[in-house]
Order: sequence, then C-alpha cells, then structure tokens
Amino acid sequence: MKTISIINYKGGVGKTTLVLNIAAELAFTHNKRVLLIDLDPQTSLTFSCISVDIWNYNLESRKTIKNWYDAFISGDSDTSLSHSIYIPSHLNYNGRGYVGLIASHLGLINVDLELAAKLSAASPPQMAQNFLKLYSRLQKGLDEENVKNEYDIALIDCPPNFNIVTKTALAASSGYFVPAKPDYLSTLGIEELNRQVSKLKEDYNYYQSQFGNGKYLAINPKMLGVIFTMVKYYAKVPIQDQQEHIAAIKRQKVHVLTQMIRENNRFFSRPTYNKQPLVTQNGSEPGFLEIRTELESLTSEVNQIMDRV
Repeated sequence: MKTISIINYKGGVGKTTLVLNIAAELAFTHNKRVLLIDLDPQTSLTFSCISVDIWNYNLESRKTIKNWYDAFISGDSDTSLSHSIYIPSHLNYNGRGYVGLIASHLGLINVDLELAAKLSAASPPQMAQNFLKLYSRLQKGLDEENVKNEYDIALIDCPPNFNIVTKTALAASSGYFVPAKPDYLSTLGIEELNRQVSKLKEDYNYYQSQFGNGKYLAINPKMLGVIFTMVKYYAKVPIQDQQEHIAAIKRQKVHVLTQMIRENNRFFSRPTYNKQPLVTQNGSEPGFLEIRTELESLTSEVNQIMDRV
C-alpha cells in the first residue's frame, strides 16, 4: 500500500476537493482501493464524504482519527486503525474500486498538546525511544495486515501546519504533494515545508539508527510535486501574474505537475456528501467537462508518479 500526504501551510487552495476527487477517480476509473485519512481538525474532507448525522451517530464517539490517537495517549497502543475505517456506500464502486474514510474530529486540534507530553524523558535514549514510538504511530497503524491488505493507496489530508499529528503523517508517507494557487501567499511556504520535512527525516533516521534496536524503519518522504489549482486562463494559458509564480516554483527545482486545475468556484463549492464527487458525475453545464477532464488527467499523472515511489 502506498501512503501519500497532501499538504500546504496555506488553506483555501482547494486541497480537500482535490483529495476527494483524486481518490474517487482512482477508485472509479483505475480500480484502486483508496483509504482517505482526514487529519485536518476543520473536518472538511470528512463532511465532503459523509453527512453530519452519520458522523454523529456512527463515528464521533469511537471511530475517528482523534479516538485512535486518544487510545495511544491513554496507553492503549494496540487499538487497531482498521476499527476507525468507514466506507460510504456512494463511494463503493461495485466491480471497480472503493474509497474508505478515517474521519477527523474538531477536537483533534487539542491532541497535539497531549501527544507532546509523550516526548518527555529523563535520559537521551528514552527520549529517542519516545520520539520513535510517537512519530511511527501512524506508520505502524497503516502497516496492520487488515489495513494494508485491503487498500492500494492511502491519501492523507494534512492540516495547514507542521505539528506532531502532521509529522506522523509525513513519517508514514512515501511522498507528498503540495496543492497551491499560483499566488504569493500559497507558494510562500513551499520551500520552508520542504526544509521541515528534511529535518524530520534527518532527526527520525538518526534516532532510528542509534536507538531503534531494529524495531523501526527509516523514513524517506519525497516531495512528489506541486499541483497548481484555481488557475485563471487567458487564451489557453495561465494569466501573466500566475505564470510568474509558477516559474518561481520551478526555479526552486521543485517538480510541478503538468496538469493544472482551473478556477471554477461553481463546481468546487458544491457539497458532495451522499452524492458522487465531480469526476464521477455527468453534466452538460458550461465549464463542467473542462474541470472533470482536468481532474481525470491530473489523477492519471498523480497515479504514474505514485507508481514510481
């Protein structure tokens, strides 16, 4: 099972809509079994997949990612991640693939403080052990037989920060994509994000080699590329101002995916729970086919990149 994180320090770049449509297209067209993990306390991905009522009655008290981290905080490290998976019926494409969901929780925002307490220790070796145990938490959960054997791909929707929960996602991932608008604020943090990931990799692998005692694997989350969203086109090319921001990212020697997604709030703002994501819908409205075709092309490109990591 490939595990991929989707992250940007800047919100409002279409990250969650992108994650959901890529997952649905991988399942519907590419016959993949995709596990979505919502690590963002804003719960946008969760409520794009399911209704509030389903979350309240079926998931809130025992089947969210917060509940799973809470079990770790309370000392129950054996709680299976598979118990938190919910498969929305409308994302189960009979005869093709399907999409499972590990839902988020508004209370996830407070989990970081409690996880941080797990890092304290009286000696450097014990601190290293605590570090490895904490940051490998999601990696080990995804490596359970009844998770990795049921899914081909896990896509993690990360919050717009680099806190402990986010670090557990990157430590579990083969690589990460960064969705971004081609503007100053959305591209500003990409270089810093890459530095933070490199620092996490350096620290983790040092502790793993010195104090891991063969119980932990080294990590190597790779920057897989920037996905530009909300692109404004003029004469079939991005407008001049956006071209300059795209070029600036390429000068950082960061891979930029060929397929970009145009700005179209009419489709991207639609609620999707209990209905098919845009890539699996049919429509004749102006602009609909362009957006769907771009999302299909982007998913094929993402799939090819994931196959190489």
